[in-house]
Formats: sequence, C-alpha cells, structure tokens
Amino acid sequence: MSTDPASLQLAADLRAAVGDLVRLVRADTALPQNQIGALGWLVREGPHTTAELADRQRVRHQSMARTVTLLLQAGLVRQQPHPSDGRKLVLSATEAGVETLHDQRRRREQRLAEAIERELTEPERHVLRQAVELLRRIG
Repeated sequence: MSTDPASLQLAADLRAAVGDLVRLVRADTALPQNQIGALGWLVREGPHTTAELADRQRVRHQSMARTVTLLLQAGLVRQQPHPSDGRKLVLSATEAGVETLHDQRRRREQRLAEAIERELTEPERHVLRQAVELLRRIG
C-alpha cells in the first residue's frame, strides 16, 4: 500500500509541531519526565511492580529501579509486599505523589492556556478545538 506524499508531509509537519508543543509544556516541570511518567501510571492504574512500570514506560528494569528509588526518597510512592508473591514489591502513589502529579498537570495546562491566549485569535481557537477532535480520532 502506497501512502500519498501529501499525507506523508502532513504527518511530518504534525510530528514536528507536536514535538514543539510537548517541549513547551514540559519546560516547566518539577520532576523529570521519567518520574512523572511512572507516577502517572500509578495514579491512573493503581499499584504496579517495578517490572510492570518498566514495561509500561518501555525502559529497562534497571532504569525504572533508579526512577522508583528517587520517587521513594521523595515520598511520592510507597512500596508494600506483593499480595501473592513474597519476592515482589508493589508500588503505589502516596497522597503527596497524587498531589504532585496533579500540580504538574495544572502547571502544564496553565502554560499551554497562556500560549493559546497569547498567540491565537478566537477564530483560530475554534479551529484548534476542531483539530483536537481530529487528533483524538487518529490517536
């Protein structure tokens, strides 16, 4: 199956624009992205082992173990014995972890909202609302 060159160019432009947008909202973060990513999984999906988090984040177990250690030291996650396998530990977000994640999201959304208000006219905002729906359809 051959892809239309115009679609390929649109995909390249979209990838670049989304990358720029991600860098904008990540520029003001209290925690590194790897820690925010792991914490996000725990908040959204509940308890996981380090190995499960590594799989979700698509990183090596050793890398996730370092991330988990930092989150534990910061008091953002806790570990407890696995209910059915005594060799494993299960991680979950603490109240401080949940609040940190929500605070991080609020700051990112605030930064993005400020850019939208500063850079876009009301008709352009309407187009952006439509584009968000289109992005959800292809995502």
